[in-house]
Amino acid sequence: MNTLRLAFRMMLRDLRAGELHLLGLAIIIAVASLTSVGFLADRVSRGLDREANQLLGGDLLLRADQRWDGRFHDEARRRGLEVADTVLFTSMVSTEEEAQLAGVKVVEEGYPLRGGLRISAGPNQADADPGRVPERGEVWLDERMFATLGVSVGDKVELGFLEFIVGGMITFESDRGANFFALLPRAIFNMADLADSGLIVEGSRATWRMHIAGELRDIEAFERWAETNLGRGQAIETLDNARPEVRGALDQAQRFLRLAALLAVILAAVAVGLSARRFMRRHLDACAMMRCMGARQSQVLRIVIGEFVIFGLIAALVGTALGWAVQFGLVGVLAEIMQVSLPTPSLLPLAHGLVVGLALLVGFVLPQLLRLGRVPTLRVIRREIANVESASGVAWALGAAALFGIIFWIAGDFSLGVMVAIGFAAALGVFALAAWMVLRLLGLLKGHGSLRGGGWRYGLASLNRRMGASVIQVSALGLGITALLLLTLIRGDLLDSWRQMSSEDAPNRFIINIQPDQRAPVADYFAENGFEAPDIYPMIRGRLMAINGVPVNPDDYVDQRTRRLAEREFNLSYASELADTARIVQGQWHGTDRTPQFSIEKGLLETFRLQIGDRVRFDIAGRSVEAPITSVRELDWDSMRVNFFFIAADGMLESDPASLVTAFHLSPGEHGFTTGLINRFPNLSVIDVAAVIAQVQAVTDRLVLIVQFVFGFALLAGLIVLYAALQSTHDERDFELAMLRTLGARNRQVRQALLAEFMVLGGVAGVLAGFGATVIGWLLAEQVFKMAYVPSLLPMTVATVLGAIGVVIGGWLGTRHLLARPPLASLRALA
Repeated sequence: MNTLRLAFRMMLRDLRAGELHLLGLAIIIAVASLTSVGFLADRVSRGLDREANQLLGGDLLLRADQRWDGRFHDEARRRGLEVADTVLFTSMVSTEEEAQLAGVKVVEEGYPLRGGLRISAGPNQADADPGRVPERGEVWLDERMFATLGVSVGDKVELGFLEFIVGGMITFESDRGANFFALLPRAIFNMADLADSGLIVEGSRATWRMHIAGELRDIEAFERWAETNLGRGQAIETLDNARPEVRGALDQAQRFLRLAALLAVILAAVAVGLSARRFMRRHLDACAMMRCMGARQSQVLRIVIGEFVIFGLIAALVGTALGWAVQFGLVGVLAEIMQVSLPTPSLLPLAHGLVVGLALLVGFVLPQLLRLGRVPTLRVIRREIANVESASGVAWALGAAALFGIIFWIAGDFSLGVMVAIGFAAALGVFALAAWMVLRLLGLLKGHGSLRGGGWRYGLASLNRRMGASVIQVSALGLGITALLLLTLIRGDLLDSWRQMSSEDAPNRFIINIQPDQRAPVADYFAENGFEAPDIYPMIRGRLMAINGVPVNPDDYVDQRTRRLAEREFNLSYASELADTARIVQGQWHGTDRTPQFSIEKGLLETFRLQIGDRVRFDIAGRSVEAPITSVRELDWDSMRVNFFFIAADGMLESDPASLVTAFHLSPGEHGFTTGLINRFPNLSVIDVAAVIAQVQAVTDRLVLIVQFVFGFALLAGLIVLYAALQSTHDERDFELAMLRTLGARNRQVRQALLAEFMVLGGVAGVLAGFGATVIGWLLAEQVFKMAYVPSLLPMTVATVLGAIGVVIGGWLGTRHLLARPPLASLRALA
């Protein structure tokens, strides 16, 4: 208790004397920035997941091949959840003159629980949210149905045994999806008309879907209950397995958010470490006096550590409270940007902040405190004995372990954590070595004739005289500027690359059912209308029957997606040339080799846990085809071009029945091209995926905007923490300036010495930071975000210039008052 009381009194004394202000500010800002980013990221992530659930029509989606048992509805409602049913199937919609195969959706009141529908009075008319579903006897059709059937609002169409009134044109359907069924022309009518329509009878192929919405904890509890009660043909769909194209965008956004938090951790560690170093050097005399007054070394260490435990807890609590308050102040702006209400934050970021604050203290303050416990008593008499025994390797290893542990914890992704941890660890080592070499080289210039008599040589000499501190400061500034570059220039390049992953001219129309003898005429039609003829690929349907002689049984797979893939037929193709959107990552592309073999898509290889050399057997229209896998392709699914899971070598599938498929981009207002194509080739089916692409791009654009916001907040916190790092050598510089002025140096010479010192520190740190940020940005793009990224020289140039200017301005603002203070006052203040 006596030790704790002394520790508390020592903390109060240091607070009154201003000894803990810089360190406390660094910890508070570090924790506040982390918790603010954590709260924002938590609320944004949960809000995005909730908003993205409109793509499911609810927070959870249950799918079955038959009508759902009433007990599922009863259980959901018992838990206070909202429920809405839909049914999906295909059917012909017809008028007296035309007929069109449509993807029919039957909906009930309350649909959709998340997202929305928009309809208009016809093509090129303003649309609006109807706030309801179609009434009994009413059907809504999409634009393709309007064009194909030649109908207008108020006309009649037939569906099954019923005649419906066309009530509007569908312009937006949030949960349409990207499967083949969703790509067909759409018709929507009321569930109350389903029985009378006669469209669903025993054995009909239909998908019965139950949309569920409510509070997250209730949804999770119901999902656990449903998983234990699902029967054959029933499955649960979430964004992870139902909408992979949107899940990919969400995952990419969360990686960016975690990157922002990680960079804030790096800045916090730099600031806290340098602030602790300053605290240690300012308390050497006090600890020496305590030793002379009879305090044992262990007692001194307990008092100092106790002081920081108390102070660290208080600072971390203040930081977390500040982070909580800041995120509440910003959430209104963020919700307006997102155009969606954000859910209440969880308490996890609070725990995050406390743990991170204490971990930074343990990792970066404890090594310095251990040095205070070993201060020699002789320092009271001989002030020149400034050095104490260096901290042990175990202590520094503890600091590194704390930082790496925090990085991996916040990253939540092994590859992202590894890249950031290794990147900054390597950068620190390279920065320290490069800084030492450059400073040694510049030290040789201090005797140059042009520098004699001026203050410039004093600045260069000062850097070399305290080489260790200068190397530490350059390395710290380099890491800080590296993080800031990643938060600004590199971040912008990465986000631009993310946006460009789905290009504006990506194919938005697919043509299927092209017959072999129509390949040339279809290509000619494109040329006649001024379009570049697209690549046309053969498509053969085949069912995967065996792997290495073992029959494929869907029931053997636990994963729902793998089970569905095992149940379905695959679209196979054959080619000798590798598509531009694919690259070989394993094995060798077969090319013109006609030996029976397959090339497989990388994701499917991992899903079925296959490997090069495995033999797969397909049943194609009653014919068995077996061959080994000889190559693995990584596909750019975002290109929206025609892709296949399996591509066979030439000579394997040419004799099998096939249809041809292609994809092309059609600009708005060119719908006459499609009409003419169908008129010339009535058997063709043109599938419009423009709505799906627009939906994914809209989600991506909103995610980019949110990521920009979170990065901007982390940047602001980083600038403040970096300024704290600049002040860490304030005392040493104060003493040197006082000595120079005492020995007769004029203010002009002192100013020149300061400017030389700051320019060298900032310039060297800027060059190193530009190089480090470029390399780390490239590694993140290639290995974590899986994006094409071409580094530029801009970050290095900007870092060099702004690094020098920024350090000069920051350092000058922090030291200019020293020039106005008498040297004797400075020496007394430091005594």
